[in-house]
Amino acid sequence: MRLRFAVQYAVSARTLPTPAALRRWARAALAGEAAVTLRFVGTREGERLNARFRGGDHATNVLTFVYDDASPLGGDLVLCAPVLRREARLQGKELADHCAHLVVHGMLHLQGYDHGNARAARVMEARETAILAGLGIPDPYACPYAGRPAPRRARRTAGSRAA
Repeated sequence: MRLRFAVQYAVSARTLPTPAALRRWARAALAGEAAVTLRFVGTREGERLNARFRGGDHATNVLTFVYDDASPLGGDLVLCAPVLRREARLQGKELADHCAHLVVHGMLHLQGYDHGNARAARVMEARETAILAGLGIPDPYACPYAGRPAPRRARRTAGSRAA
């Protein structure tokens, strides 16, 4: 599989994963050829993009932009670094593991996976979990605290498909 992959850091990259790690995670989730740009943004840019393309009033962890007419598959992933850091801390996860999950999640969105209903969510979550396990990363949907299931809201904020 051929992956053309560019990484942009609009925020400090000091604690964020390296381009090599990001590429490895993206490639693991890819079923064919693709050209993808991944951009780390701050809260303000995340808010603006979510408002413009999803109608949201806050920054979200990941936005996926698919170029429908692109051949090979093409698109952009936007990860909001402050949101990722906060979620990783609240969920008791390593930041790198959380980033890996959202890169895989976004790459699956690029390839048509969705979580708009319970059945589609189960399929997508199972695929994410399998890919991450192959990378040595724990199940992102397993709650690390007190054996309780992750709150529904926390489980469903992991992706967005922008049109």
